[in-house]
Amino acid sequence: MAAKKDSNGSMNVDLDIVRELAAILDDAGLSEIEVEEDDRKIRVSRSGGTHAPVQAVAPPMTAPAVAPSTDTAPPPANDHAGAQKSPMVGTVYMAPEPDAAPFVNVGDKVSVGDTLLIVEAMKVMNPIAAESSGTVKAILVENGQPVEFDQPLVVIA
Repeated sequence: MAAKKDSNGSMNVDLDIVRELAAILDDAGLSEIEVEEDDRKIRVSRSGGTHAPVQAVAPPMTAPAVAPSTDTAPPPANDHAGAQKSPMVGTVYMAPEPDAAPFVNVGDKVSVGDTLLIVEAMKVMNPIAAESSGTVKAILVENGQPVEFDQPLVVIA
């Protein structure tokens, strides 16, 4: 692991591991990454700078839920082919502001890079961009809903 205590109780850090985690952070467009092994833990986080732009106005936690579209029924719980997954733990916001229209609706055509929704993590608004082009077949989350890492968010086909 990256950090070990020597006989004096001081922490020795493997800088190669820190650099590797920072590279993963950049490649994945994340704002934070943490690894843990036994009693050792290392966290690399970004406090601004070079990652994707952040929304200027943060929606309040009490934003009203956007009603899910009834045009198309979502696929069965175990059928998420083409699903865009959450890259982090946080809270989903479907629109840039509480009174604004959602970024996408079921049936919308999207292109790679289009913003699908926002995941707020540690008071940072992280826009989640489409990884593929296609049509939004299902939205699997609701506005203000907490999400887990790797949870399916939107199905694009």
